[in-house]
Amino acid sequence: MAKTTKKRLRATWLQVHKWIGLTLAILIIPISLTGSALVWKGWVDQQLQPQRYASLGPATLAPSVYAKAVTSGLKAEERLSELRYQKGGKPLIAVITKPSEGRPTRTQLWIDPRDASIIDRAPGNSGIIQVMHNLHGSLMVPGWGRSIVGWVGAFMFVSCLTGIWLWWPLSGGFRSGLRWKRRNTANANLHYLAGFWVLFPLAMLSLTGAWISFPKVFGKFESRPPVTIDRERAARAQPLATPNLGVDAAAAAAAPFAKGPLISIAWPTDQAPKWKVNFGSAAVPVDDATAKASAPPPPPPETLARTMRRWHDGTGMGPVWQTIIFLGGIIPALLSITGIIIWWRARTPRSRARRSGLARSAA
Repeated sequence: MAKTTKKRLRATWLQVHKWIGLTLAILIIPISLTGSALVWKGWVDQQLQPQRYASLGPATLAPSVYAKAVTSGLKAEERLSELRYQKGGKPLIAVITKPSEGRPTRTQLWIDPRDASIIDRAPGNSGIIQVMHNLHGSLMVPGWGRSIVGWVGAFMFVSCLTGIWLWWPLSGGFRSGLRWKRRNTANANLHYLAGFWVLFPLAMLSLTGAWISFPKVFGKFESRPPVTIDRERAARAQPLATPNLGVDAAAAAAAPFAKGPLISIAWPTDQAPKWKVNFGSAAVPVDDATAKASAPPPPPPETLARTMRRWHDGTGMGPVWQTIIFLGGIIPALLSITGIIIWWRARTPRSRARRSGLARSAA
């Protein structure tokens, strides 16, 4: 009796696993492949846009020189909002904002650190990396896209749980499940073995992906209340057209708190009239009206949501972890393809048998 129940339960899990894979394959494949590519997004972008990463020389000019080179060529209503210094003598990056309906549009300029000449210019939402971000995070579907991706992650997590049940051998021990010739086709063997080895990374990526997509739902698991930020309002902030303090004066005022090389300078905005000068540890706020700098606030403890995002995208996790989640994105696409092939090959004999049975009944 127990054996019969086990077989029925296994058959139920097989149907759940099968139809999750078949129904969501068209979504799983692009989400997985773009996620893998984004693990190495810096390298990918460097191959596509090498001029933005060339080692040209140290940035020895005053910040105002770079700022003037940028502002002299701005279009109507555009304002400089940030200067970013890159390591290794690479071009500086200037961020330009322009008012629009809703969020301001952003443009990036790459500046030669030696003479402040403009190397390249591109809209902030353009390029293959941004396309992959949009495809991975929302399938490029306005409004509901992020929720759709979150539900895909939730169903993939369920698929992982059902997959380990189905992988476990009906007879024999654990080692028998690792044999290559467990099934009679290469696709089935590939599906079983690849599914087993990617199980834990894929379950982690699925869960963290759902967590990122539904922050309000999973925010209840935080040990402390998250800091409430009106992100939409903050995104609409505009740099002041004529700040009281010059960029050189702001950098000089922040210098006593420096704990490393200059990383970035953010202009004061209509919502927060303070310069933010980052020297590698935290941004030093400088009041635009009084030129008074204050010590950077201590960084807040990492939230569970931030931990989930680091696990998901590999930021600061090292090459071993990044390789694991890279494979955790490639292999689900492989599982989707092999799963469809297995289903199709199993379906064909059943269809023939059904047609044969109907023919005999008609006779």
